[in-house]
Amino acid sequence: MPNRIDPFVIGVDGAALDDLRDRLRRARWPERETVNDWSQGVPLGYLQDLCGYWAGRYDWPAAAARLNELPHFTTSIDGLDIHFLHIRSPHQGAVPLIMTHGWPGSFLEFEQALGPLTDPRGDAADAFDVVVPSLPGYGFSGKPASTGWDVHRIARAWATLMTRLGYDQFLAQGSDWGTSVSTSLALQFPGRLLGIHVVPPLAPPDRASDLTVRERAAVADLDERSRTGSGYSAEHGTRPQTIGYSLVDSPVGLCAWIVEKLWAWTDHPGDLSQVLTVDQVLDNITLYWLTGTGASSARLYWESIAQVTDWFTSATSDAVTVPAGCSIFPREVPRPSRRWAERRFTNIVHWNELDRGGHFAAWEQPGLFINEVRAVARCCRPPPRPS
Repeated sequence: MPNRIDPFVIGVDGAALDDLRDRLRRARWPERETVNDWSQGVPLGYLQDLCGYWAGRYDWPAAAARLNELPHFTTSIDGLDIHFLHIRSPHQGAVPLIMTHGWPGSFLEFEQALGPLTDPRGDAADAFDVVVPSLPGYGFSGKPASTGWDVHRIARAWATLMTRLGYDQFLAQGSDWGTSVSTSLALQFPGRLLGIHVVPPLAPPDRASDLTVRERAAVADLDERSRTGSGYSAEHGTRPQTIGYSLVDSPVGLCAWIVEKLWAWTDHPGDLSQVLTVDQVLDNITLYWLTGTGASSARLYWESIAQVTDWFTSATSDAVTVPAGCSIFPREVPRPSRRWAERRFTNIVHWNELDRGGHFAAWEQPGLFINEVRAVARCCRPPPRPS
């Protein structure tokens, strides 16, 4: 049946979990790094401790039971099964909000924000009907079997999904790949977008002008990321199938590939567990493992990294005219300044540079993230209809 929407329940495959634990216990480890920091990648001792906990004490069935308390669904769009959460607010007039994750995240990034966003304790005007899809090739969504699932096709799929759910207009929110998808939604469907909330906006630095202190720091961090922290993107963008064999076959390899980015991109004092618990980290990594999405998730870079690079190097291409809210977290890279962003996002209605948080804002700092979403929505909310 076209437009069919089916409930979805996360299953627990005991044999798959036994196989995971067996692989972890039989892992073949390299020698330790020759430095005393993370400059060569994930330290051996850190990864052995994490994988030891994963094999011995981590409880995926408990995680699945917790997540199954949320309303999960699947629907077929353009020939591909799309998994999504859909949490309707108990408050009438709630703003429809679609939130999109990135790599190496998942719908789990938004878990702590869902309750407060859908059922705020304060003003009911801050209530949202929240939709959180899993990107194609990620989590419980289908894996594309042919090329063409780039950020623009995903944006069109999200527009179809919101139509299918009965929402003519909506707010789009995203970070990482979600920033690109939300920006594409604004470009392709400006009449349907109440606005977008991007964390952060994709805007290139203006290196030719006199830079402020914040801008100089942002450029320095961006250059350092390009020099020492972008190898994963180059591999995903050119040879995702090659790295995919390791990510799908070796849980230790998958764990290292993901946790390096969680450690590097979050705002913590040298201890990731201060912002993400070990169980939160392993919930996400286990989702990638059990769904076998190490390769399929990486292919999105092959499909779309050139488009993102173009957006990030050309200040005036693809101007976004819908209302835009922009949140800049201090450990994020890139961190555009407002004057850089205004060259592309011509209708910025909210801009905030926060003092805590990194790349995974909703996961790391759910309270701050929720406040940002609410602030953007207040700026984008349509005027009340005359009685």
